[in-house]
Amino acid sequence: MEKSEFLTDLNTGAGRSVMKKLPEVTLAFWIMKIAATTLGETAGDLFAQTLGLGYFLTTVALFLLFVVTLVVQLRSTHYNPYFYWTVILSTSMAGTTMSDFMNRDASSRYLSGGTTSLGWGPQGLGLGYPTGAAILISLLIAIFVIWKFTGLTFSIRDIVTFRGEALFWSAILVSNTLGTSMGDFLSDSSGLGYAGGALLVTGLLAVLLALMRVPVVPNVLLFWIAFVLTRPLGATVGDFLTKPVAKGGLDLGTAGSSAALLALLLGLVAHAHVRERRSVVPRSEVLAENS
Repeated sequence: MEKSEFLTDLNTGAGRSVMKKLPEVTLAFWIMKIAATTLGETAGDLFAQTLGLGYFLTTVALFLLFVVTLVVQLRSTHYNPYFYWTVILSTSMAGTTMSDFMNRDASSRYLSGGTTSLGWGPQGLGLGYPTGAAILISLLIAIFVIWKFTGLTFSIRDIVTFRGEALFWSAILVSNTLGTSMGDFLSDSSGLGYAGGALLVTGLLAVLLALMRVPVVPNVLLFWIAFVLTRPLGATVGDFLTKPVAKGGLDLGTAGSSAALLALLLGLVAHAHVRERRSVVPRSEVLAENS
């Protein structure tokens, strides 16, 4: 936290300090977001397909994991990179299998090579990518409408209340699920393939970056569009890493790819944690200088 931010927060609310709960949006933030969403894709597929647990059981387990990590994040009194990025990862993994469960069915065309069946329970609603995306877009719009009526800010750096953070994480879960559907559509049904889908999303993100220089376009809007788009980027990159060469992938496997991505993400989060600790001004020092 910047010293000026701490002083501002310290002087609000009858001397009560308001600690930030969410990270600053920097280049490092977006690199970690893409790493987390790519890992969410490979890890979700690892549990559901490679280990044969199926979409239903994996979705239930990963959603429960999301709830546990979210409780830890909500109970925290300040921003902790490990807590925050664990929730992002859990929403990415849950979003992967939730999307698959919504859009796919039990037919063999959705199974990896050599697999004849998946785990217990229904293996998909078979809604298809367009219908699934329409439902998720409607849910995301509903969350933002409710958010708007609360009068709370959409800006990530200014979200400090429990209700604001709850709305934020609801939007994150739905947007990551929507992004998975978009990524799978680009990879499987658009004809672009894994690499082509990744390049298309990268191009769209470059357009958003250029629009940041246009004063009439709100940066908050660009942030949320970019947040959604980085999920299909992670989905297409994850598929590109794990799918067979015959299908346009590198065939690195879900286990190996997940391990490498986890190591990368842990390294980035550890670096962010060190930077965060160095940037925090102890309250005793601020009080002494402000007296």
